[in-house]
Amino acid sequence: MAETTHTTQQHQTQVHTVESSAEALDALRVSPGAHLAEEMATATRAGRDEVGLRERAFTVQLGLRATPGTASAEALESALGITLPKQIGEVTGDGAGLHTIWLSPDEFLAVDVSRRQQPGETLIAEASLEGLPGQAVDLSANRTILELSGTKAREVLEKSVRADLHPRAFGVGTAISTQLGPVPVIVHHSSALEYRIYPRASFADFTIRWLLDGMAEFLAD
Repeated sequence: MAETTHTTQQHQTQVHTVESSAEALDALRVSPGAHLAEEMATATRAGRDEVGLRERAFTVQLGLRATPGTASAEALESALGITLPKQIGEVTGDGAGLHTIWLSPDEFLAVDVSRRQQPGETLIAEASLEGLPGQAVDLSANRTILELSGTKAREVLEKSVRADLHPRAFGVGTAISTQLGPVPVIVHHSSALEYRIYPRASFADFTIRWLLDGMAEFLAD
């Protein structure tokens, strides 16, 4: 009984420490697109239902390396509660919560858009890989997520993305690595009228301005 109580207290202490660290971190965080938030909001209001743009800041993004079907992959899947995609373009999981994007045959990006990143996101996954080949790295600060939505969202993207975005080729629940203008990005067709665009943090300013320019023709005066 005493041992159980001690374990519970340890767990509560760890949870409190993580929560405190997250609160302290949030006070210091500035997202890559924060300085353009008002421009995006203004364009979204002018775009009405046709087109809108926003940044999903500080979402959880974990870079995973493992070959599907191996002990390493099974360990990651069990630890994180995910299923690794098995083919190009595939996204597994909940697009509104935790999901996993295929990047290469042994490389994946696990994303949770339902909550903000906290310190120690990969600890459980790292522990599960002990003695096994593979990798779990917190990449939440590597890319930001820009959400382009509305009935004209695909038309905005088609001006710049070097891929076929027609639903027959790029349906809901599909993600690809491509380029938006000169910028390498991941594009995830997350719902019928919504696309998530992942530029590197250092390209966020350029990408947002590029998208705003592409939205201009659909904005009300």
